[in-house]
Amino acid sequence: MKALYCQQNSREEEMTFVFQERENLPPPRDNDVKVQVRACALSWIDTKLLSEIKLDKELLPVGREISGVVLEVGRKVTFFQPDDEVVGILPLDSEESGVCEVILVHEHYLVQKPEKVCWVEAAGTVRDGVRAYTALHYLSQVSPGKTVLVMDGASPFGTIAIQLAQHRGAKVISTAYSLEDKQYLERLRPPVARVIDVSNGKIDVAESCLEETGGLGVDIVLDAGVRLYSAEDESTSKPQLLPHKHEIITLLGVGGHWITTEKNLQLDPPDSHSLFLKGATVSFLNDEIWNLSNIQQGKYLSILEDIMEKLSSGVFRPQLDEPIPLYEAKVSMEIVQKNQARKRQVIQF
Repeated sequence: MKALYCQQNSREEEMTFVFQERENLPPPRDNDVKVQVRACALSWIDTKLLSEIKLDKELLPVGREISGVVLEVGRKVTFFQPDDEVVGILPLDSEESGVCEVILVHEHYLVQKPEKVCWVEAAGTVRDGVRAYTALHYLSQVSPGKTVLVMDGASPFGTIAIQLAQHRGAKVISTAYSLEDKQYLERLRPPVARVIDVSNGKIDVAESCLEETGGLGVDIVLDAGVRLYSAEDESTSKPQLLPHKHEIITLLGVGGHWITTEKNLQLDPPDSHSLFLKGATVSFLNDEIWNLSNIQQGKYLSILEDIMEKLSSGVFRPQLDEPIPLYEAKVSMEIVQKNQARKRQVIQF
């Protein structure tokens, strides 16, 4: 039985993905569930975060969002029994690679998969769903009548965030980074209020948002990264399509919420003063927090259940690529790690 791992080379940026032969798994411990994996979604591995919380090692397991069938349960497991269909996200400190035919998982990281949801959709939606719920429900309390700006709405995460915001009754504005993205967003149903095409670099995002909201600004901004400096000072690693932090502060309404994925966000005193005058908040989106503290376990499981319910009822329609066979997993993971995949990549067993 083979499993996929990430091998870090001496230079931090160099990573290779390797299949390792695994011995047969032992019987499940008291609270463990043995799962036959049917699908596993691939996500970018944050080696810097793993290093900061002392979880980095020579071989890192690849693939954490899984769906599958329960084969066997530990003697204290109460949530599941053999033949149950389950879905979940393996914790950060898991030794198990999701890209493996059979794995052991603690029962508190899994929920039941609805019968009408296919394996690939379940695994491919669960992480983006958790991120969207964290941003829009727990960090900003989206509600009917609010205006939400979702940057890069055609990404897998942006798509789910748009659908969740619309389901909660919010008006959604989104940015598109290419003509294909623009056409995709314009086809979404229910339609977004406005698609701002920033691909040519000539459209002012702040101006467009203020125009759309009658000068009031948006209530919630969900970014996909920001530029911290002017174009000539910014490192080439930052795409010029990203908005500048001043643009986001300008388009934010009074009492607004800025949810950022920019972990190194730097706010200068004038930035802070503008946010103070608006009574606005800045929150950092780190969806790993649910697994870093067990005190939130009940809320976390209810989020997973709600994501599956919305997937089953058609509220969520994820951005998935064609299912990938196991033998192409290494190549697909290399693409994901380089941030070159525009649709969610899912391995199907």
